[in-house]
Amino acid sequence: MIKRCVLVSPYAMSVPGGVQEQVLAMSRDLSRRGVEVLLLAPDSDDEFQLSTPAHVERFGKLLSLPANGSKAPVTLSWSAARKAFDAISTFDPQIVHFHEPFAPLLGWKALLAHKFASVGTIHRSGAGPAISLTRPLLAKLSRGIDLFTAVSEMAAETYTSSLAAKPRVLFNGFEIERFQEFPLSRPTTPTFLVIGRLEERKGVATAIEAVQLHNRSSDEKWKLRIIGDGPEGNRLRSLSESDSTIEFLGRVSDEIKRQEIRSASALVAPSLHGESFGLILIEAMASEIPVVASDIDGYRQASGGHAILVPPSDPAKLAAGMQTALTGSSNEQRASALSHARHWSMEALMDSYLEFYEEAIQRFDRV
Repeated sequence: MIKRCVLVSPYAMSVPGGVQEQVLAMSRDLSRRGVEVLLLAPDSDDEFQLSTPAHVERFGKLLSLPANGSKAPVTLSWSAARKAFDAISTFDPQIVHFHEPFAPLLGWKALLAHKFASVGTIHRSGAGPAISLTRPLLAKLSRGIDLFTAVSEMAAETYTSSLAAKPRVLFNGFEIERFQEFPLSRPTTPTFLVIGRLEERKGVATAIEAVQLHNRSSDEKWKLRIIGDGPEGNRLRSLSESDSTIEFLGRVSDEIKRQEIRSASALVAPSLHGESFGLILIEAMASEIPVVASDIDGYRQASGGHAILVPPSDPAKLAAGMQTALTGSSNEQRASALSHARHWSMEALMDSYLEFYEEAIQRFDRV
């Protein structure tokens, strides 16, 4: 039985993201099961109190590197990688779970040493120069992983040519009860919510333009609330300058995020590309609000036919989809979406991971 587990995130917990959300949720679920958890991440300057009982340690100076149309909040400090390895060794876990193990650089020393049994989960989908030009390095690092998993078929295919075996495909999980903790509140003024890092590929500008397009031609005004920060923040704020119907909330706590979802008319997910799995769609369905999302692979898979899908980067069609969410969403449809969301529970995901942890330990012991 697993008693001690290390979770390694190459991305700083100070920057919101899907990988970071998964690591946090896994740490909470494992802790509830009586597992002692050590969570490692970059950004030694970050002192934000995370919503987890796990012991958290952060190492290295934070840098933002271009990655898959986004900016990855990582560290390139080899000293940080050594400190992370030392922390793992002191903790003496039965299993180390590396999330996005090939992303630089925090976990690389531990991967190369391969002192403990390990599982690696691939989140990224979409190949590119960062993968094709570093295949020898990826092959070397992959020898430090006893068992690979991926959050989707697309993510698994991204690295198949670099790995000895195809990763086992699971999914991104979430704690459904946390998204029903607060009262469901329908706003009197139609209010849409966007959650995500403020970067070009997230398509937040399309949501802003969709709301402005509607408000210019309708007496019933819409509001748009945007959670997140990032490099596009100033440009996006300039698009909505002096527009009181659009509000930027910045980085918020997990608790406030869940409250905002439960009090919105609908969630809007306008990403342009690069989403391996749309966990935020599932979270909104669990919160019992309608979802309007771009018709891209990751979102299409996550929605399972329970979201209103529209072409990406098309404000007019997004506005039409948002109108449908307001007028065409029934209680039966929301109940069906909630039932769909239950298939992605963190509890079910961690049941699978605990089995994989045991298998990885057996493989490690045979080497």
